[in-house]
Amino acid sequence: MFQEEKKEGSPRFGKLHFPVGLWINSPKKHFAKLGRRWPSVGSIKSTSSDTASRNNETVELRQPTKNKNNRHKRLSNIFHRSTNSIAVGGSGSGAGGRWASEKKLSEIIDTVPEDLVELSSQKNLPGILKIFGDDISSGTNYKSVLASPRSTAGELVKEALERYAVADSETEIFVLCDVVGRFVGHEGEWKMEYMRIVGDHERPLVLQEMWKPKAGFSRRFEIRRKQEVEKMAAAEDNETAVGQGINAHARRFQKSRSRAASGGNTPIREREDSISLRRSISDINLNSKKRRERKIIKSMVANDKDPDQDGESSQKDSETQNSTEGNTDQVEDSADQVYPADFERLSQSLIQPPADHPYFLLLQGYNKDQDFVIYVMTRKKHLFGRAEKPSRDKGPYVDTFLSAPDILPRHCCVWRLDSSSQKTIIRVRPYRGALVTHNGGVLQRETELQTGDLLGLGEHFLFMFKDPNVTQNRPVWLPQSWSSPGLSGAFSCQMCGRSLQERQEAVQAYIESRDMVLQYRSQEEDALLKEIIEKTGNPNSEFKLSPAYLLSLCIEHSTRALDPGHFPKLIMKIASLIKEVVWEKIKEIGDKQPENQQDKTSLSTLGIDEVATDLRPLMLWMANSMELLNFVQKKILDMEKEWETEGSSQDALLSSDLEACEESMALLDEVIMYTFQQCVYYLTKTLYASLPALLDSNPFTDPSSLSDVGDLSNMPEGTRGTLAIYQATLDLTRDCELHPDLVSQTFGYLFFFSNASLFNTLMEKGNGEPFYQWSKAVQIRTNLDLVLDWLQGIGLGDIASEFFRKLSTTVNLLCIPKTSLLKISWSSLRNEYSALSAAQLNHLLRNYHLGVGRSHPAAWDPPEEEKDLITNTDIFESFTDHPPLILPCENFRMQLSKMIANDAFHHQLCQIRHFVWDLEQKSLPANQRASYRLESSQ
Repeated sequence: MFQEEKKEGSPRFGKLHFPVGLWINSPKKHFAKLGRRWPSVGSIKSTSSDTASRNNETVELRQPTKNKNNRHKRLSNIFHRSTNSIAVGGSGSGAGGRWASEKKLSEIIDTVPEDLVELSSQKNLPGILKIFGDDISSGTNYKSVLASPRSTAGELVKEALERYAVADSETEIFVLCDVVGRFVGHEGEWKMEYMRIVGDHERPLVLQEMWKPKAGFSRRFEIRRKQEVEKMAAAEDNETAVGQGINAHARRFQKSRSRAASGGNTPIREREDSISLRRSISDINLNSKKRRERKIIKSMVANDKDPDQDGESSQKDSETQNSTEGNTDQVEDSADQVYPADFERLSQSLIQPPADHPYFLLLQGYNKDQDFVIYVMTRKKHLFGRAEKPSRDKGPYVDTFLSAPDILPRHCCVWRLDSSSQKTIIRVRPYRGALVTHNGGVLQRETELQTGDLLGLGEHFLFMFKDPNVTQNRPVWLPQSWSSPGLSGAFSCQMCGRSLQERQEAVQAYIESRDMVLQYRSQEEDALLKEIIEKTGNPNSEFKLSPAYLLSLCIEHSTRALDPGHFPKLIMKIASLIKEVVWEKIKEIGDKQPENQQDKTSLSTLGIDEVATDLRPLMLWMANSMELLNFVQKKILDMEKEWETEGSSQDALLSSDLEACEESMALLDEVIMYTFQQCVYYLTKTLYASLPALLDSNPFTDPSSLSDVGDLSNMPEGTRGTLAIYQATLDLTRDCELHPDLVSQTFGYLFFFSNASLFNTLMEKGNGEPFYQWSKAVQIRTNLDLVLDWLQGIGLGDIASEFFRKLSTTVNLLCIPKTSLLKISWSSLRNEYSALSAAQLNHLLRNYHLGVGRSHPAAWDPPEEEKDLITNTDIFESFTDHPPLILPCENFRMQLSKMIANDAFHHQLCQIRHFVWDLEQKSLPANQRASYRLESSQ
């Protein structure tokens, strides 16, 4: 991957792009004048070209001069040079510049190929950076090192020195230099024009993106000895101070204003666009301003002076204007000398916003020496935060650093969404614990950001968001005008201008709306949740999932409008309230049981109709809890994905919230388990009394009833009681809208109990009486077939066949004719009826009724090695081996994204909204309550 020992060939000159006005004569003088954010290390060598305008305007070149006054003239011309022809000595001329001998820069400098602009990088090798080290090894042109946008200059120096085989003890004496130069002569000899030391924490690759060489120049990174570079810089500074009159105070002022373009000590990532986030004075197109604009600025400066000096100022302006006709340069020179501080302040106020990127306009800041006016959004995702010390934290990259005590390391995130309708959508979201306001209101969750919106960060910063690609409408935060001072104005809202009737209609429209929205304040939450539990948990309600829907709307409102830390608390409140209600219902059902009543004269169990009525509230809450648990789980997954972007600084909060959410889900899980357990307990208790009839009854007493198995009333009496319980259970699950998976598992448990109970009863009946015979087995087989056929008709045939397998196998064995059964050996029966254990098969064969005086054949005897095992093995089925309850994970009924057409639910929603409105009005002072009454939804 590394490329070493390579020599640069003779390049062709090509066109390069550097920032506006970058290295002219004395860079430090120029940047001090323009406020350019460039590192403080002075230039080593300089070109003799004048400043180039930002938009590729005509650049004029003249030979350097040692005349101090002429130097001032050139620098003053930077701010008001006209593109029109200017005649020297007041005479007009059609020449292209101030001197006829001047030529455009493009006419005297050949362009450089694009691939030679950055000599340290190649497009085909984006991760390789060439570092030249002629001072270290004259025979080697450069060494290649691996680099990324996060690589600092200090890291790259160490890697390159390792490649040059320099001892570790000597690494401190070398620094990385940003060198700009060009190739001269026919052989393409490299000539350095400018050099500066790159800070150890700067990012060279980011530096390449932000600062480009101007036309005709190339850049490369070199390793040089720090002492030699500092000596060269000191000599250049002394020469600049003597030749241009810049004293030590001016240099310190320039140094305090310059900033490292590659980020300094702050971490930088690779950007999607090569545009600086902070615009400096060099980005302003001052060079294109005409001379009349210069005069306007001068008049502004004159107006800011003391009124007592108006006469003197006017006289000076008059003299200056007269002298302008004679000598333009002299006027400009005198203007710079008279108003240097005011002019620089006004020139910095001419910043123009970008025309193709969204940006944030600072309205209020914290530190006037560090805050900028415009912060440009160059990436799809823009983060605001506070600068921190470099660490190994892999959190999101912060684009804009703000210095205020209440700004978090990652405070606010703004990102762009590209929709299919070619409409750009901007979203904003605060980080956990960060104070963010949107149009004056505290922002708890993400929302859409419109151009013109006000965005407040902390207590000190206030920005206005602007998108030049979107036509700005009236800002939503701007109060609407209301012009009527009479009675109509007295009865209207002074902020929005809506009349009393309009506001009443707006509130009434929300309350009667079918939109799946429920708004409330956090202080009314407890009362609201109790109202939902009490009013919508009625088993006789037409819409059985009303509690789940309304509670989910509360959760949705919390995740959209309330603080993120409120979500776990809300889930815990809901789960606790549901658990309390369910526990009360279970206690009520237990008190109704005959064995728990004081009058114990009748211990008969309740009928299926009474049991179904008692179980309806439990089944209802089991269905609602299952839907609610699924909704909460999805919200928690979304919460985890959302908070993953906030970095390790939020790990403690995230961990605490997740623990609270897990406790809440455990409560809902417990509610589902207990309601399921209680339902199957009372249903199996009712089944226990009706199941024995399947073994004892004769279905052939009424042969006509066997023709119609679909009608329950026509079924034989022995099967009618069991099937009635199955039918009531099915109606109960459908009426409560129980999840299909829970319905299947409910019947699976009932079938498991029925199979085990009938099988154990069948084992008991074979002791001491001639029950195991062909005629009785045929009756049992017929009753069982009637039950299975009926279950197949209602869609439960597959589940029933699986759980009734052992009973069906046993009955099939007993239905074998006696003569055939006597011919089958033990081993054949074990293989064919493998669902029965050896002990159970032996019990059936030993108690099979062959007739009086007939003994069992020897072929039915088990092998000797199995007899001891058979003797010590239980023949009865255990009721503890029931299938486990598995909660479903798909096919849920509740969907908040769809409007519900059910009128009963809409009526309940309107009542809840009206209840919240009444609570809010009662909590307000009497003078702030609405003077109108809303119509209650009937």
